[in-house]
Amino acid sequence: MKKRDSGEACIVCEEKKMKGIHLYTKFICEECEKKIISTSTTDPQYSEYVKKLKGIRTPPLYS
Repeated sequence: MKKRDSGEACIVCEEKKMKGIHLYTKFICEECEKKIISTSTTDPQYSEYVKKLKGIRTPPLYS
């Protein structure tokens, strides 16, 4: 029996979604990706997206 995948939690909307992109170790759903891309920098929502995206950090390099 195959277990159904319930998706991953988006770092922007915090909902579990099946489709999206991974940036380092974080997930952004397709809907939020489209909103971020189309939002003007003068829009008040833009600063909220920036705050959420600050949670994405470059993973440490291990030797």
